[in-house]
Amino acid sequence: MKRIFIPILTAVATFLAVSSASAEETRHIKIAKPSLLVMVTSDDAQVQLMSMVLTMQSAKQGAKTNVLLCGSAGDMALRDAPSSVTTGQPPMNMSAQGLMKTVMEKTETTVEVCAIYLPGKGLDKSALIDGVTVADPAAIAKLMVDKDTKIASF
Repeated sequence: MKRIFIPILTAVATFLAVSSASAEETRHIKIAKPSLLVMVTSDDAQVQLMSMVLTMQSAKQGAKTNVLLCGSAGDMALRDAPSSVTTGQPPMNMSAQGLMKTVMEKTETTVEVCAIYLPGKGLDKSALIDGVTVADPAAIAKLMVDKDTKIASF
C-alpha cells in the first residue's frame, strides 16, 4: 500500500503545483483587443452619426477602434465644419461631429482623414479639429489586410 500511496501523493502534489503556476501566468497574459476600422464616406448626416454611435459602442466593448474619414465625411473633422455635420439629429440631438469628438475624448479611438482629403479641399492640417490627423495610406492598408481587423464601411 505504501508503494502505491507515495507515487500517487507525489503526482497529486506536482499537478497542484503546475496548475497553480499556470493559473498565475494566465492572470498576467494580456488579451489582444479586437481591431475595428470604421471607414466613413457618406455625406448623409444620419449615416455619419450612426457610424460614430457604432464606433463608440465598439470601443466600449473592448475594440481598438480606428476611424477613417474620406470624401464629404471628412467634413466631420473640420474646425469650420458645415452645418450638415454639426446639426443635432434625433433622438438625442447629437451631431456627427459632436459624437466623434466625444468618442475621441472618452475612448482611445484614432480618427484620421484620407491623405487626399485636405489637398482636394485646398486646405492644410490646421483646418482639422484637435486630435484628428492625416492618415498614412501604408498604415491604413496594413490594418485592412490584417486578418484580425474587422472593417465597417458607412
